[in-house]
Amino acid sequence: MIKRIDNLKIPVGNEDGKLYELVKKKAGGRLGYFKIIKKSLDARSKDNIFWLYSVAYSAEKESENKPPLEKIENAPRVCVIGSGPAGLFCAVRLCERGYSPIILERGRNVDERIERVNTFFSKRILDENCNVQFGEGGAGTFSDGKLNTQTKDGFNRDVLEIFARFGAPEEILYLNKPHIGSDKLKPVLRNIRAYIESCGGKFLFGKKFSGFSSENGELRTVKYEDVESGECDEIPVSAAVLAVGHSARDTFEMLAANGIAMEPRDFAVGVRAEHLSESISFAQYGKNYKLLPAADYKLVSHAHERTVFTFCMCPGGVVIPAASERGGVVVNGMSDYARNARNSNSALMVQLNRGDFGEGLFDGMNFQRKIERLAYEAGGKNYCAPCQLFGDFAKNRISERFGEVQPTYAAGVTFAPLGEVLPKVAVEALKVAIPDMDKKLKGFATPDCVLTGVETRFTSPVRILRGADRQSVSLKNLYPCGEGSGYSGGITSSAADGIRTAEYLYGMHRENNH
Repeated sequence: MIKRIDNLKIPVGNEDGKLYELVKKKAGGRLGYFKIIKKSLDARSKDNIFWLYSVAYSAEKESENKPPLEKIENAPRVCVIGSGPAGLFCAVRLCERGYSPIILERGRNVDERIERVNTFFSKRILDENCNVQFGEGGAGTFSDGKLNTQTKDGFNRDVLEIFARFGAPEEILYLNKPHIGSDKLKPVLRNIRAYIESCGGKFLFGKKFSGFSSENGELRTVKYEDVESGECDEIPVSAAVLAVGHSARDTFEMLAANGIAMEPRDFAVGVRAEHLSESISFAQYGKNYKLLPAADYKLVSHAHERTVFTFCMCPGGVVIPAASERGGVVVNGMSDYARNARNSNSALMVQLNRGDFGEGLFDGMNFQRKIERLAYEAGGKNYCAPCQLFGDFAKNRISERFGEVQPTYAAGVTFAPLGEVLPKVAVEALKVAIPDMDKKLKGFATPDCVLTGVETRFTSPVRILRGADRQSVSLKNLYPCGEGSGYSGGITSSAADGIRTAEYLYGMHRENNH
């Protein structure tokens, strides 16, 4: 019989080994089944830091095999547009339900994508269709691979289990703040693709969604264009899942021009803030920090009338070029699994509203683009990023030299006044918020903190309207899904939205078959 123990406190250092021996002792020396259910770090007291576990165990062997999901017979053709988390996990669940989906992706598979991204990082040659935003795995491929989420979607667990099934570290199933790391995420993507193809699914890389045909208000075909040859084709489909990501600006414009109902959304803009990883870890954990993984943080300041918050924090990571349009500079953060780089960074975002950029459908998108182009000009018009130390930013002066913190942005940085790039309200809010955050995390406002701009792709600036049936309110059989459609934020919630959409399609098709 499986038993469970909660709130097991284990001191830091070889904690998993200590845990196993403790549980084995409780099981009378015989342990046929052992499973960690949850693991979290309690660092509320720097003098008494410990891991907190929940475990399940039994003296006998136990089976956890789940029955396979029911499958639909003669499944209709479904096209998934986009291979980010929402699109890929929708496709995986469709395969599990008996479908053979077609995945349309403007970017390239992960291996070709790595080559093109590295070319941009080192030579500043941007491929507008294959970059940090577009390609297999979506924007999350070049990230920290964080899987913690604030949403309570019932499919969040499915997301973790699918990731683990395809090669992600098993610890994501029980860590309180799970992450995969960009290096370990890439082979997972290859495994997911192999599974989808083994189920009869097909990937069309380098093919951009360019339109659709409809009849009596129902989707009939999905049109696409080869991004290199310009040749066009179309696919007859029973349904299409629209999972294009938050940066598919030309796709948003095409959809609006074809009568797909959308609405503008508020969003945030800001910079990447870099500190020494050791400094952050010491501030969080005290003298025991070397026994622990690189520390993270999550900060919010209401000291200014505009909320300022950290986002996508990358412990032991780097700042990366994330542009997807020529003539614009965008930054993001990335960590490998080990999180052992010299610096830690996070997005430092200022909440904006429609009064800042206009009420029109694409006013927010164009506002983002304007900031990115200003950053491009300030950086030297060569994809170098504008950069300023916080101490100089606070005093409105251009930085001249770096202190302890050296920038990690791969395409290079240029000292420039960020106050001339970001909107005035964002500049004022950051100057107030960073010292306020220092009250919660000592050293956050160090004058040597490197601020690199600009972070503009926090979320999609538009929402593609869908009804309770998850279909576009303008076109039947079109299913807006994930972050780009305005219904999620981050890897886990986007993937869960994709799974839920697949389940809806399965339920609808099964009902029609009966």
